[in-house]
Amino acid sequence: MLQILRKSFTTGVVTTSYLATPLEVSSHTRGKPAIDWANWKDARPAAAICPTGAIAHEDRGSQRVAGLDLAKCIFCGLCAEADKTIRMTQVRECAAVGREDLRTSASYSLRPDGTHDHMVSPPSIAKHLPDGFPPSQHASLEALGRQLKERVHKIFGRSLHIREVDAGSCNGCEIEIVNLNSPVYDVERFGIHFVASPRHADLLLVTGTVTRNMELALKKTYDATPEPRLVVAVGACGCSGGIFGVNYATRGPVDAVIPVDLYIPGCPPHPVTILDGLLRLLGRGETK
Repeated sequence: MLQILRKSFTTGVVTTSYLATPLEVSSHTRGKPAIDWANWKDARPAAAICPTGAIAHEDRGSQRVAGLDLAKCIFCGLCAEADKTIRMTQVRECAAVGREDLRTSASYSLRPDGTHDHMVSPPSIAKHLPDGFPPSQHASLEALGRQLKERVHKIFGRSLHIREVDAGSCNGCEIEIVNLNSPVYDVERFGIHFVASPRHADLLLVTGTVTRNMELALKKTYDATPEPRLVVAVGACGCSGGIFGVNYATRGPVDAVIPVDLYIPGCPPHPVTILDGLLRLLGRGETK
């Protein structure tokens, strides 16, 4: 016991506090990819190397529609290695309340060799956050947490109770979810608690491509959660089926089995991405 106390005093406070300082992100981590749409000369190399089809194109006569689907992206960085027009950022705030909000595409006219001549239509723009929300990438983690706590109190009373459901995950997302409860992030200080039973939950946090063996269990868990209930699909597998898709053993993304209110992409998503996503979802619930 004395050794534990000595270690605690030596280590000091490790909980993040970004009220007055910007969020620190390791230079070794990858956020979502960014495409220089105006100068994108050929979508084929990136589309050919993408393991999940997150970058894809469709040729229609003399035009090509090329796009990026963040729900499928595993942030591997292979596209950036194959195409200098694409770069990996450190942007973590990429959750969306609609599946379509994770898709971005643009149209190009084609040259005879199949490369892009010029842009015909600019990239589609994702929907804005509900009114009254500041852009989350400019907010500190502490500020996000305080806003989240206020909205939790308005919507669910005194706190938000989450039941995490592993529907077929590799456990990468689970590691990041556990980090939310670590001393570094300490998500409970914002009024968020994880519970053991869906009957005590306000929100289901579902990870993994839904396996056929877990399909019925997921449906029963959803039915056992009292209304108003929310569902969050976490990770590329939960959002789109990831590298597994639909096959003899899997049903695909979470929304193929139960309704989804929020999509949090990543492989796995950073704890800050999950926190930012919860803020967006609760903001949507408040404006309904």
